[in-house]
Amino acid sequence: MDPIRNPYAPGAGQRPPELAGRDTEVRQFEVVLERVAAGRPERSLVLSGLRGVGKTVLLNTLRSQAIKRAWGTGKIEARPDQSIRLPIAQALHTAMRELGHRHRDDEKVDEFSAVLKAFALRTAANDRKGIRWHPPVDVAAAKGRADSGDLEMDLIELFTDAADLAGDLSVGVGLFIDEMQDISADDLSALCAACHEISQQSAPLVVVGAGLPHLPAVLSASKSYSERLFRYVRVDRLARDACDRALMIPAESEGVSYDDEALDELYAQTDGYPYFVQAFAHATWDHAPTSPITIKDVAVAAPEASAELTVGFFGSRYERATPAEREYMRAMAELGIGVDDGSVPTAEVASTLNRKPQSLSPARDGLIKKGLVFSAERGTVAFTVPHFGKFLRTRTA
Repeated sequence: MDPIRNPYAPGAGQRPPELAGRDTEVRQFEVVLERVAAGRPERSLVLSGLRGVGKTVLLNTLRSQAIKRAWGTGKIEARPDQSIRLPIAQALHTAMRELGHRHRDDEKVDEFSAVLKAFALRTAANDRKGIRWHPPVDVAAAKGRADSGDLEMDLIELFTDAADLAGDLSVGVGLFIDEMQDISADDLSALCAACHEISQQSAPLVVVGAGLPHLPAVLSASKSYSERLFRYVRVDRLARDACDRALMIPAESEGVSYDDEALDELYAQTDGYPYFVQAFAHATWDHAPTSPITIKDVAVAAPEASAELTVGFFGSRYERATPAEREYMRAMAELGIGVDDGSVPTAEVASTLNRKPQSLSPARDGLIKKGLVFSAERGTVAFTVPHFGKFLRTRTA
């Protein structure tokens, strides 16, 4: 088949040609946008799931929905050990640029810019590293508003003013946060408190976060009321019918079809994980001589797709780990045989390595910080990447 016409998109965060299996989430967010813009109470949203299930794609899709509704939007990607103050200022500056030119009161827009600048200027010098953006220079920083240095208080005031400006246009503000689990505990607590205050005001501002499976637990530990503050959506692998849609609809747009055995084999190879589906479908298309695509085409392409995942998806993450961390992960992989690489007890990892659990804490904590494993329950760990245990067992063999 012509590789130029290949419709599949196995890139990180790239939206697939058919966003299969996410219809419910998209419809529900349409309701959120309408209710918030109408001044009705609604919760912010948190998406959680393993790597490669399409959280970032869904996050971007929800943002696109907000933009189509003429909302002001901004997006940040949280980083470990970096304050969210300046990234949030940058995101809300983007949101206000989308709204400001439509607002009739230029003076009010300038007043918000002044508050935004005051908020941003309270960023510590070490948290400015790697961020080239600077707050608006055509207005003077406000005094006495969002500039206390207390992130919780400042966020409440900044969010309130942003929502007020959007409300004048009968729309809202959407703040979209990727890798939300990487926000520090103190900053996350301040963010939750600000969201709580905004929700009590029924102000038109929502936060949509995305992160790893333990994100709900992280939020709960930050603020006890976060369990009621957000609506939690688990983003998981695709069901069989959704996987078939993700494969067939893009192909049909190019006049190509699959036979049933090929669809069976692709689901077996990918387990319905969206990133794997795109990677295997992309390779299969390039190898298939003609339509319909058959199980033989899948078999020929599978080694190439697997090799690409081994290097790009699995291998790049493995290389980030230290020797001690790799040893820890290999023990996890050995224990995960037969349990679909789910959670394993940390005590059993220590027993497998013939070590005391306390001596392995640095390796475990390092892996959590690098986003390679997570702990949804006390005393257990699991891989953040599907099929990572299988990859490690193959590598060891």
